[in-house]
Amino acid sequence: MSFQTIIIILLFAAAIIYVGRMLYRSLYVKKGCGSNCKCGVDFSDIDTPKPRT
Repeated sequence: MSFQTIIIILLFAAAIIYVGRMLYRSLYVKKGCGSNCKCGVDFSDIDTPKPRT
């Protein structure tokens, strides 16, 4: 094999691994995002003020 063919095969393999990793991370996400956006917080115990009538 020539040097150029080996480079192309390595780049193609790296691209396949990158796309596979992105697909895996999009399908198997954690429960919360971990970026302090409060998307995994349970707000069921918080009392909401009642509107005045």
